[in-house]
Amino acid sequence: MKLSQFKYFLPQELIALFPERERDESRLMVLDRKKQTIEHVQFKDILNYFDEGDLFVRNNTKVFPALLYGEKEKTGAKIRVFLLRELDPESRLWDVLVDPARKIRIGNKLYFGEDDSLVAEVIDNTTSRGRTLRFLFDGDHDGFKAKLKELGSTPVPDDIQKHRDITPEDEQYYQTIYAKNEGAVVAPAAGFHFSRELNKRLELKGVDFTEITLHAGLGNFREIDVEDLIKHKMDSEAMTISEECAQMINATKDRKNKVVAVGTTTMKALESSVYTNGHVKQFDGWTNKFIFPPYDFQVADAMITNFHPSQSSMLMMVAAFGGYEFVMKAYKEAVTQKYRFLTYGDAMLII
Repeated sequence: MKLSQFKYFLPQELIALFPERERDESRLMVLDRKKQTIEHVQFKDILNYFDEGDLFVRNNTKVFPALLYGEKEKTGAKIRVFLLRELDPESRLWDVLVDPARKIRIGNKLYFGEDDSLVAEVIDNTTSRGRTLRFLFDGDHDGFKAKLKELGSTPVPDDIQKHRDITPEDEQYYQTIYAKNEGAVVAPAAGFHFSRELNKRLELKGVDFTEITLHAGLGNFREIDVEDLIKHKMDSEAMTISEECAQMINATKDRKNKVVAVGTTTMKALESSVYTNGHVKQFDGWTNKFIFPPYDFQVADAMITNFHPSQSSMLMMVAAFGGYEFVMKAYKEAVTQKYRFLTYGDAMLII
């Protein structure tokens, strides 16, 4: 398929700038692939679609405060640094994005904090926007990470930051309630809709939960610049599936219960670690899997997701799972029905 086939018109007013006050009261569009029907309910109604013994697989990655605001040495130019990935804990090496990139050269020093308590030196230009920084910090690694948390801000996506100030409440809302393993710079937003009350109701119904970890990166939002999707390369992301998690998934499939992937990152992890018989194996490594139609999914029977940007890799994965024509029809209906889109928006369930 071609990039242009995933283009749709999203009115600006449908981009959700704030989350719902109650996580599970967002709207939920339910797509039934067999019946080719579309229902409109609330997210808390999701338990009506699953039974005892079904298994929800969630991504427990935790977003760290990856945005740093500082100044360039000598000129005092304001610089925003987006921490992407720690390359070497001992030498404090990080892959980062800098803005404005044109002002930063190898050898420049950047200062952060009111008292310049954190200093970084640019040691490499890795891409047109990217850089490698070495942080100069006296102290152990725990002290260094504490300093980053002290100075860093929650990396709420630019489509929200362009239209409002980020508040302390975003630090709470821009995480799932089950976030545990720190490492993501992008939150797995499909999990935002789960409240403690809804989790309890699902548990009482006999629904099981297990968790993978996939540290989502900005590559999910990187613009695809090739019409032929076969030529697009995804950025690599660290992921882990434990032996216990794999056993729960495999046991669920063996007894013919449903496996539910909560979000595109979870789906990517499952499809990155599956045998040809549909069983999942333990995994600890990296994935750069890019899923677009046509694709034969091996693990999940259902998928929970948000409404994604036009021509994004996430939309392509959803279309592969739900069926291209059906999903694009659903997106048009979502616009007509004024669903809330993107990170803080409403949800979709595909069964």
